[in-house]
Amino acid sequence: MVKKSGAILLSAVMLAALAACSGNADSPSATPGAETNAGQPSAAPQPLSEIPLPIVKEPLEIKYWRANDAKLTASLENFGQMAGYKKKEELTGIKATFTHPPLGQQKDQFNLLISTNELPDIIYYNWADAVGGPEKMIEDGRIIRLNELIDQYAPNLKKIIESDPDVKKQITLDDGTIYMFPLLKLDAVKLNATSGLIMRKDWLDKLGLQPPTTIDEWHAVLKAFKEKDPNGNGKPDELPFTGNWGPGNLTKLHDFTTAFGLIGGFQMLDGKVAYGPIQPQYRDFLETMSVWYKEGLVDPEIMTNDGKAFDYKVTNNLAGSYAGGVFSGMGKYFNLMRKDNPDFNLTGVLGPVAPDGKVYAAFNLENKVLSYGEAITSSAAKEKLPYLVQWMDFNYSPIGHELFNYGIEGESYVKEGDGIKFTETVTNNPSGLTYDQALASYALSIMDGPINQDPKYLDALLFDDGQREANKQWMKASSELTLPPLRLTTDEASQVSSIMSQVNTYLNETMTAIISGQKPISEFDKMVETIKGMGIDEAVRLHQVALDRYNAK
Repeated sequence: MVKKSGAILLSAVMLAALAACSGNADSPSATPGAETNAGQPSAAPQPLSEIPLPIVKEPLEIKYWRANDAKLTASLENFGQMAGYKKKEELTGIKATFTHPPLGQQKDQFNLLISTNELPDIIYYNWADAVGGPEKMIEDGRIIRLNELIDQYAPNLKKIIESDPDVKKQITLDDGTIYMFPLLKLDAVKLNATSGLIMRKDWLDKLGLQPPTTIDEWHAVLKAFKEKDPNGNGKPDELPFTGNWGPGNLTKLHDFTTAFGLIGGFQMLDGKVAYGPIQPQYRDFLETMSVWYKEGLVDPEIMTNDGKAFDYKVTNNLAGSYAGGVFSGMGKYFNLMRKDNPDFNLTGVLGPVAPDGKVYAAFNLENKVLSYGEAITSSAAKEKLPYLVQWMDFNYSPIGHELFNYGIEGESYVKEGDGIKFTETVTNNPSGLTYDQALASYALSIMDGPINQDPKYLDALLFDDGQREANKQWMKASSELTLPPLRLTTDEASQVSSIMSQVNTYLNETMTAIISGQKPISEFDKMVETIKGMGIDEAVRLHQVALDRYNAK
């Protein structure tokens, strides 16, 4: 159990008092305080069955902190200028004043913010990045428990939680506390399967090859890319497999560990938590990758490529395959390349089949509740809480769902039967914005939340058959090796962090040295013993304890 000292816990009695207070003539609205026929607030108001619009009769302003997004800042300064939020203000009567840290500085700025006594009403954040997690934030009285408020004032999120056991398990902390209105993906597999391995289909076609399905077929295809001049320039300059935003090591190649029944971190193995890089099969992975690297099938700059370098390699017909997404890894390059090279084509490829005949995903495709969400801080005035919760719940209502997934009907999208179609304002923006930048000026779906992301938005944005086929292919991978979203206690997280800071540094250096030929494959046994000496067994045990708690929810 997590300690709650310092947290704001709202009992049913306190909620009734809140509701009673909110029903007076000076409040923004009488909505939260249900009244009897005599006009007096009831002692126990009925939970809302829907969000009334407007939520308040008099304008109400809330203070909201969240990281900005480069897609949005291409045309707007802040989220308050987004068409979706402007419409939300019009419908609810509540204005959100947004504060954004400089792009790329959200972690540092969040840590500074959370240490102050003057917090905004709402913070939207990736709570997995918060030191100590949301448990620590509640324990320290930085954000508040939302369960009772959701029961009373959030009918839309409440309905989702009660109707989906996976959401109920994933949205709560181990003691049952709900702390945020999250980014949801109820159609999880489809919406999560938007990234994977990508290959030049026109190169495959030119060489008469099929997309590879085994690790041996991958080797054969990459070797053909290297030796048979698929870009047709008469030079041996093809980079069969490359990558973006290099981490300074060869962990990008962990995309291929699934071919050996592993992932490059904590995973499920024989029904228990295990650490993939110390399993015997990891030696086979290292040996295979060292052959690829020696034969020049891996871009030697994969460790250091930045976005500019990667763009150059794709747009100059050098990159044969890489890991990427349907938008940034496919759609972007279709738009850039096909004007001058109409034959340019990409296809999504499943990871190589494992020895047991299954194709495994390297990350969990079945997670429905992401770690991004909006929380109410302890600085929010108590009399404001009912309105804040209704305002947050609006995003999950039928109106809010469409608004923040697609934007403004007739402007950014139109309905077509059971689906939707984005207008040229999004797909061929007159101001020259890319489709993701244009949609970001209307809706949250192209960025993150807080919403229930709708697969219709994804279908409407996948403009090329290659993207649609990639999504279908990547959906076939099994998430059996991956862990569900576990919660470590503050003490557990501290222990794991201490262990893994050493393990990760050592693993990354050693696997890179072995694959690049600086160390022999015989170093693997020493690597395993060293990692065990660093305490990996204890880190595995703590993850198993967290998994047992998760399964017991």
